[in-house]
Amino acid sequence: MRRRTATYTSCYGAMTGFLDRADQVLALADTVGIGGRPVLFDGVWNPRPRLGRSSQRTLFCGGSRVSRAHGIAAKPRFGCRSDRLGAVGDAPRQMARTAIDAFLINPHFQWMRENGVLRVFLTLLLAVTFASACGSSGSDGSGTTTSPPSEPPPTEPPPGEPECETGTSYESTYQAIQDIVFERHGCTQDVCHGSSAVGGLDLRADVAYENLVEAPSTASRYPRITPGDKDRSLLWLKLAAKTAPGSVPDVGTPMPSGLPAISEDELELVRRWIYGGAPKTGTSLDTEELVAGCLPEIEPLTITPLTPPAPGEGIQLVMPPWLLEAASEHEICFVSYYDISDQVPPELLIAGGERFRYWSSEMRQDPQSHHLLVNRAAPARVDDPALPPWSCKGGDQAGDSCNPTDLSSCGPDGHCATDFVDGFACLNFADGGFGFGRNEGLPGGSQAAQSFTEFPPGVFSTMPVRGVIVWNSHAFNLTSKDHMMNARVNVYFAGEENSDIQTSGIFDASKIFSPTAAPFEEATLCNDFTFPRNAHLYNLNSHTHQRGKHFTADLSDGTRIYESFIYNDPVSQDFDPPMVFDSADQAERTITFCSLYNNGRNPDGSPNIEEVTRYSRLPQSVFQPGVPGRCQPVACVNAAMIGEPCNGVDDDAACDSSPGAGDGWCDACRITGGESTENEMFLPLGGYYVP
Repeated sequence: MRRRTATYTSCYGAMTGFLDRADQVLALADTVGIGGRPVLFDGVWNPRPRLGRSSQRTLFCGGSRVSRAHGIAAKPRFGCRSDRLGAVGDAPRQMARTAIDAFLINPHFQWMRENGVLRVFLTLLLAVTFASACGSSGSDGSGTTTSPPSEPPPTEPPPGEPECETGTSYESTYQAIQDIVFERHGCTQDVCHGSSAVGGLDLRADVAYENLVEAPSTASRYPRITPGDKDRSLLWLKLAAKTAPGSVPDVGTPMPSGLPAISEDELELVRRWIYGGAPKTGTSLDTEELVAGCLPEIEPLTITPLTPPAPGEGIQLVMPPWLLEAASEHEICFVSYYDISDQVPPELLIAGGERFRYWSSEMRQDPQSHHLLVNRAAPARVDDPALPPWSCKGGDQAGDSCNPTDLSSCGPDGHCATDFVDGFACLNFADGGFGFGRNEGLPGGSQAAQSFTEFPPGVFSTMPVRGVIVWNSHAFNLTSKDHMMNARVNVYFAGEENSDIQTSGIFDASKIFSPTAAPFEEATLCNDFTFPRNAHLYNLNSHTHQRGKHFTADLSDGTRIYESFIYNDPVSQDFDPPMVFDSADQAERTITFCSLYNNGRNPDGSPNIEEVTRYSRLPQSVFQPGVPGRCQPVACVNAAMIGEPCNGVDDDAACDSSPGAGDGWCDACRITGGESTENEMFLPLGGYYVP
């Protein structure tokens, strides 16, 4: 729970509190990899670790720097503040920051740690710093020595005193929604969704969650809440219809009925909770800033697993779980083997029994994911000597060697898979033949916690009944706890009504890494896509990273048919009936996709050093061979010189506030295309068919 910053009655008390935190500082130093040496991530050296304003927040605020690196929030969250060292006055606080920063980048840091004297030295450093700042050891700053208090002040609020600085203290994001949205807006009144349970929905606190999450609705084919998918969550659609009329399809009576709409921030709170998997407990990412109160510190969330299709209706693929360490980002590759030939009804098999038709698919993964790509290689490649070793992942036999073609070799709860290897799009995995675009795509690829694809009537796709699954999972963990990543894919068989026309997809990667914009500027990238004659467009989607602010699709006459503003939860636009492109004129069968990119420019045109692309914030992955995303710093980020030109990581002097000042930092880059969330992508997506 977010707690008050400790308030000390004397500089002695402040020093005492600081001595207790010495071990915390050292532990964080281990975590972020500081101390006059490069940062080591999975065997890849970041050649330019840098302490500065942002790293102060990382050191003392438990990960807000990591948060900003993924474009999640530009301000410290969960009670982290730049003055977390203690409320003892600005001067001693700044002296402490300066002293610790100077010490941690000292070249003797590592030697002192290895020889067991580091904690003692750090303790003395903090004590001397505060004694000097406060005027010897006195509490009034006058230089007069006074006796220390007999007991150090408490670091926790006294019993009965509230822990939350302002507002209400909530145990979870869901509990906040129950109070802020349902109760304050009258939804739980007896005549509404209280004892009357209008529409069969009781929203009173003791039963509301079970009545919402994955609960069927009497008024729609959608559940009331689908974890990870607001567009298939009837509750959110009804709330959005009232707050933002015209933004969602017609879903009947907007809610709250007969009462004022919930605010845009309250609607956004519900959206972020759903996007994060709609958990009953814990804090969903980036929801505290929308709550006038306090939430627990964020922890990794495990989404509710997809229920497998009933026998004869479909199959489920399960991604072997993998470890996502605390405060880390990884894009990994590995393979497993599948054979579902005995689960497909014989009448649905085609191509000599080697493939089957399907009409719908659904994927659900933990909300720490950035994306999941699922591809299939030929069955014979299970014996490829270039593959890493096979072993059981999860279950009682975790770590044991296994036979991938024996689907029972790891027991009922384990999965046989190769070792996990970091790498962009699997391009360097094994011999490179498993990389993205080099094998057949399987259903389940997504950039969100939940995705759902359903083809129009008569339309289908096909999938092999066996093969090697290539899993490309990219995820980041903004918390201080390790997490096992999970994902499941359901594939639903096509019946007679979906057996006429095979679908086609829009996946235009021709300019995927082309986005660019100078530091503190904006730029727009566009590309055209031309449909074949008589194409029927039934869906559009998009993919960018955090600096992609506005993605659009326009017809040749300028009519806008697609628009999305949230990079990590883009609009999936369905067209029912499909849009038909049947003109003999190619220009009239062309859509122009565009995306606006913002590289650290505030609405008033001023520079934003927290949002601009920064060399010092690039993840370890971009320093691996063949991975795009490295950038060349070309602008300063230090005060008084922000935006001034410089030339590379070794040109800090060009950013000095005065010649020889030594306070310069050349760190701002142009937007660079790449796989990480610090880089950018431009990817139009969609689905169509040709009868």
